[in-house]
Amino acid sequence: VQLQASGGGLVLTGESLTISCTPSRGASSFNGIGWYRQAPGKQRELVATISLVGSTSYTDSVRGRFTISRDNFKNAVSLQMASLKPEDTAVYYCTAWDEQGQYWGQGTLVTVSS
Repeated sequence: VQLQASGGGLVLTGESLTISCTPSRGASSFNGIGWYRQAPGKQRELVATISLVGSTSYTDSVRGRFTISRDNFKNAVSLQMASLKPEDTAVYYCTAWDEQGQYWGQGTLVTVSS
């Protein structure tokens, strides 16, 4: 299984950015897909997840600002990030899981400049 992340970049504080994850097989074939992030010098943290049935969850620091969604037609899971803050700066990793295990994609860097 391969997970292709894209859409990272440099934005200013308060701006929005959307990153996407495209798996090598159908997004709806996984029990769930999510995004982790890792800031310099910090541990990787779970940001958001979406389950097979569409249930979503968010870490407290992004709830209300970030939205995770799955587009089965495009076979992609996106993370819409709004009102970005410098502390959102991190490498964002896409992950997916099923009964066989958990899979990781390469990261995409999001930098929020003040």
